[in-house]
Amino acid sequence: MATLNGTAPNGTAPNGTASVASARRTELAAFLRSRRERIQPEDVGLPPGARRRTAGLRREELAQLAGVGVTWYTWLEQGRKINASVQVLDAIATTLRLDATERAHLFRLADLPGATGPADCVDCPVPSEVQQVIDAIPLPAVILTERFDLLAWNKVYESIFPGVTSAPPGERNTLLVNLAAPGCCSPVEDPDSHCGVLVAQLRAAYGRHVGDPAWTHFIRRLEALSPTFAAAWAAHDVSRPTTYTKKFRHPGVGPITTTTTSFAVNAVPGARLVVYTPDDEQSRKAIARLAAGDELTARYPCWSKHYPERSQPTPAAL
Repeated sequence: MATLNGTAPNGTAPNGTASVASARRTELAAFLRSRRERIQPEDVGLPPGARRRTAGLRREELAQLAGVGVTWYTWLEQGRKINASVQVLDAIATTLRLDATERAHLFRLADLPGATGPADCVDCPVPSEVQQVIDAIPLPAVILTERFDLLAWNKVYESIFPGVTSAPPGERNTLLVNLAAPGCCSPVEDPDSHCGVLVAQLRAAYGRHVGDPAWTHFIRRLEALSPTFAAAWAAHDVSRPTTYTKKFRHPGVGPITTTTTSFAVNAVPGARLVVYTPDDEQSRKAIARLAAGDELTARYPCWSKHYPERSQPTPAAL
């Protein structure tokens, strides 16, 4: 059963814990609204109606379908301080047709037991034995935090993504560089689609870091930097790191199409290893040439114009 635990809207939090809780409620409210608005009445057997002023389902319709009180659900979407049981949130998730990643995101935002994950570890050093494993992989490989900060990489990855590996230590972030880099010397073939995949993963990870000042500052920075990011972030789509097909280009070996696969790195909390596997013969040959040391330092002609201070490639992290 859902129970009320105070009815006042969000206000000034008296301490850090309350501030994080308030931020979670705000994020939860926005997520619920975004998921409700994407479901059409006819999708759940309701008449579409001719005079709907809001997109998707009305709050009262969702509450009825989920078997919860209209007032209670309205307060939940308003970010008020209320508690919900696993059973009630599960009913709402089913009504909203959330997939497994979205459902987990919902439960984390609701701060239910067992829904949180390990803290992101931006400053944790990568053990030398882990770096040796990365260096031994004859494919592009990188270790990332949940926020897409680079912790370690191999030379094949560095050759394809020199913009991020040669950035100053505090700026080595895949999402940041993808949004800020000039398109002429970017390896990403479809930047908007690539950004959408990363933002959905970032949004899901954010559910474990709501209220963290470092995360809040990072997201606000990206929103100010890129309308593309701002629109993708506002959509509240969530996904988890999984297998994706990604297309890149390289000035020395040509087009490269890969499938990315992620693995947890237990030695560094919150980090994962991402390996790029070639999808076709052209890509296999291109990556093999890079792994053999050919064209490792090749750059687009515009590189020296945009990055005069980075004329030499940065060695892989130790």
